[in-house]
Amino acid sequence: MSSDPVRHPSQSFVESTHLVLPSDTNAVGGTFGGRIMQWMDIAAGISAGRHCGRPAVTVAVDQLHFARPIHLGDVVVVRAQVNHAGKSSMEVGVEVEREHAGSLVREHCLSGYFIFVAVDDQGRPMNVPPMEPQTEEEKRRFEDALRRRSRRLSSRSKA
Repeated sequence: MSSDPVRHPSQSFVESTHLVLPSDTNAVGGTFGGRIMQWMDIAAGISAGRHCGRPAVTVAVDQLHFARPIHLGDVVVVRAQVNHAGKSSMEVGVEVEREHAGSLVREHCLSGYFIFVAVDDQGRPMNVPPMEPQTEEEKRRFEDALRRRSRRLSSRSKA
């Protein structure tokens, strides 16, 4: 167990905003999925780093579903927050919304879960601070993350 003070999910919150430019789009004007995943991974990495106070590396991505397309000129809002912290790993929930050019209306486009491991200066896993959810929403996310973690560990042991 880490001797670091307990952290709350809200302390890891990250929000970033991106404008979809021509270099971000494919031949039909949709944003490359890889570009969106890159933005998500960066936000999730910052969130994980805020929780553990040091670098963390992506080890898995779960349940990434593209619900609606993002187009040239859209404003993309990426929000990330640590849902659960284990011994050395953290699950970060990431949500992506778009705003049509000239509109303040946001639409949900996709979400997913990024798993990070905190690493020491030699790149070895290290303990992270414990997490204590505060709000009912944080407690729900924490419990949901525990179930997803159990499924991940179960499927990994079968592989």
